[in-house]
Formats: sequence, C-alpha cells, structure tokens
Amino acid sequence: MDPKDTPRVQTSFLSKPEKRILEWLAVRLPRWIVPDHLTAIGLFGAFISGAAYYLTNWGKGFFWLSSLGFIINWFGDSLDGTLARTRNIQRPRYGFYLDHNVDAITAFLCVTGAGLSPYLSFSAAMLILVGYYLLCIFTYINSFLRGSLTISYSGLGPTELRLGIIIINTLFFFLSFENKDIRFLGITLKHFDLFALGVALVLLVLYTNSFFKEKKQYEKEDPPRY
Repeated sequence: MDPKDTPRVQTSFLSKPEKRILEWLAVRLPRWIVPDHLTAIGLFGAFISGAAYYLTNWGKGFFWLSSLGFIINWFGDSLDGTLARTRNIQRPRYGFYLDHNVDAITAFLCVTGAGLSPYLSFSAAMLILVGYYLLCIFTYINSFLRGSLTISYSGLGPTELRLGIIIINTLFFFLSFENKDIRFLGITLKHFDLFALGVALVLLVLYTNSFFKEKKQYEKEDPPRY
C-alpha cells in the first residue's frame, strides 16, 4: 500500500459538519503554523487529559481539565491533515507514520491516566485500551488489503469517541454517590467501572462486527482452493 494513494473513508455522524469547521479553521491559521505543530498540540492535549485524570485523586474538578485536554487533542489531531490538504503540502508516508503512532501514544496516555484515577480500576481502563488497539490493528490491516483507510465504524469515529468521553467526564463530576467497590461475577469493581466497561464493550462490538463483515467479503474474493 502506498499512503499517497490511500483514500480516507469517514462516514461518522459528525463528519460533515466537522469537515466544514476544520476547513474554516485551516484557511484562517497563521502561515507559520504547519501540520507538525498541530500534531504536537494534539499530543499535548492527550497529556493534559491523562494527567488531569490522575490529578482527580486530589479533586474531581480536574475532570473539567481532562475534557479541555480532549478538545485540544481534537483541534490538533483533526486539523493537521486538513491543513496539509488545504495548503497542498501533504507528506503521505511521513504523515501516515507519525499520525498513527501519535494516536497510539494518545490512547495510552489518556487511558493510563484514567486507570490511575480513584474512579476507575486500572484493569477496567485497560479493557478500553485493548478495544481501541484491536480496532486500530483491524483498520491498518484492512487499509493494506483494501487500499483505503476507514476511520469510522457504525457511524462512530474519533470525534464521537472524544465527545462520549467528555460526556462521561461530566457525569463523573456531577454524580454524587460514593464510588464503592462492588462484586460482579466474582470480580471486584468500582461503581464507575461500569462506564468503562460500557465503552470497552462498544469498541469490542465494533471490532467484532467489522471483523466478521470483512472476513465474509474476503472469503468471497479469495475462496478456498481445496
């Protein structure tokens, strides 16, 4: 697969209005700002989110800082490619390599920070990371075989995921009941782990559905010879 020939498939619920907003922002950015600056800003936002989750050990007001970090991450991560295309300064191989490695680091920072907070069990947080990485692996394998990069599944993409997490952050801030340990199927969980398990379940369902859907198609295209 040659990255310069790889079209992006983005069909999430918010993709159309998001594209208009990103294009509006891209043409108004100062000329001295380049895509690498935006990539760094996105990574900085992820660091803020992860650190803020850890800081909730000293007060749940840091959930607002975490949500701000996700907004900063959206700005940098979503706008870097748009800026490159708007100015016709794409670097396909470099951009593909850098963007997806930074995405992996971003997920690690955010989820690890959440797992170190007093609100989620570390094991529950890691299930989210596993689900996310499974979708990433599926996406990269499929992009190699299909020659197109799908970045949304069942109407959900990175922006919808960030928005969902911001909503969960807000709920965590306003929910007043004590986050006690509970027993579920012999496993000790926190009340708020149920939110993490819900997110992990969504990611795993998206992965499983996409896996079997594509597997069926590949079996038609490449039937057995025995």
